[in-house]
Amino acid sequence: MTDPHSGAPPGGEYPYSFDRSHEIADLIARFEDLVAGADAGEVVRVAGRIRTTREHGKIAFADLADASGKIQLFAQQAVLGDGGMSAFVAIGVGDIVGAEGEIMRTRRGELSLKVTRTEILAPCMRPMPEKWHGISDVEVRYRQRYLDFIVNPGSRRAVSARAATNAAVRGFFDARGFTEVETPILQPVGSGAVARPFVTHHNALDIDLYLRVAPELYLKRLLIGGFERVYELNRSFRNEGISPRHNTEFTMLEAYEAYVDYHHTMDVVEDLTRELAKAVGGSLDVEVGGDIIDLAHPFRRISIFQAIAEGGGPDLTQTWMDGDDRKIEDAARTVGVQPHPAWGSGKVLTEIFEAIAEKKLLTPTYVTGFPKEVSPLAKDHRDIPGFTEHADLVIGGVELAPVYSELNDPAEQRRRFEQQARAGEAGEESALPDADFLEALAYGMPPAGGFGFGIDRFLTLVLGWDSLREVILFPTLRPEA
Repeated sequence: MTDPHSGAPPGGEYPYSFDRSHEIADLIARFEDLVAGADAGEVVRVAGRIRTTREHGKIAFADLADASGKIQLFAQQAVLGDGGMSAFVAIGVGDIVGAEGEIMRTRRGELSLKVTRTEILAPCMRPMPEKWHGISDVEVRYRQRYLDFIVNPGSRRAVSARAATNAAVRGFFDARGFTEVETPILQPVGSGAVARPFVTHHNALDIDLYLRVAPELYLKRLLIGGFERVYELNRSFRNEGISPRHNTEFTMLEAYEAYVDYHHTMDVVEDLTRELAKAVGGSLDVEVGGDIIDLAHPFRRISIFQAIAEGGGPDLTQTWMDGDDRKIEDAARTVGVQPHPAWGSGKVLTEIFEAIAEKKLLTPTYVTGFPKEVSPLAKDHRDIPGFTEHADLVIGGVELAPVYSELNDPAEQRRRFEQQARAGEAGEESALPDADFLEALAYGMPPAGGFGFGIDRFLTLVLGWDSLREVILFPTLRPEA
């Protein structure tokens, strides 16, 4: 028996282990039919954190919870004796405790453990939130995430939902003959997406390396090497702003399949989205802002011009086909977008779409076709000049997955990289040229479809939360003042 709340068990050491016989959920299921007022006649050992305590003279109660459930501890002075009872009463809210005793159900019908022995395994030395009502201060919840998980059971959904998503991703792709791979996180070139990378220095090699912004170019190297279906659940990093939809560290799923184009890949992503929704929520109905979105219906496919027009902007189809850059810039200003001097008309058009159209696309919609300027790694569009076969899947007003017919012409890829480099020199974010990838591409990459799927954004959507920080276990935060 430990000294109650001396700050640590006797000798200054915490117990090394506790031999549990059951998790609490197992006991709840096993003794579901035990009637009120009856003893089960079986001694068990459980462990967990104390949530509440109550003392009533020569008897006392405590609620103990493990990861699976909660059970009441019932202590009697007649059973424990004076010393044992004093030790039980001294157990505090938040303490991690091991308990042994006989299973019973009280006259009020609550499954309980009639305690014969308790042991403090780790005392809680900080006050827990009042009555376990949770933490209302969002900043505290994110900074003390461990405390959030203790007192807000709903927050734990992020952990179980992410695990279910990862398992479903692997099952989905394994069934389709894809190979899961791992590509470098530290890369000599921060390439694969239009984003600002983090840079660090490798002392032994005396070179700068970048935390990856995307695994795309390494996955394409595998296509070149003869792997026809590959995917990676990856952590990527972007040295950019933080918002409800952006975190500097995030989880992406990227997958590539040889000999298909983005039409086929859109079908794959549509099937994947449904599979993941069922794995997380058990349903194809997703609630967004009070509206129910039915993922069972075929996902709509529209052009960026149609999306802008539906969002309240002008129909710019003919304007684009005529190459009238001035009219596109005028349209941008009309909807509140101020074009940057370094932007071409493709970037301006994309900014118009994001400003007035994207957030209004609630039902699952593919916006098909984006300008080359914002899609340096996708094939030219077969019908729209200056466009690429790049589609964005938008659900609930949030872009979840860009889908591409992958560019495999090394000369054109070099031209795109050079264009991006010029944009970078003009102050725009750009994809860094990767000479080694161009060398690999010169050996020949089969036509392919590929996509990136934002796991964090997907979880935020299906769990009904407003911010990525809810589903990222330990989000990036500004240091406290």
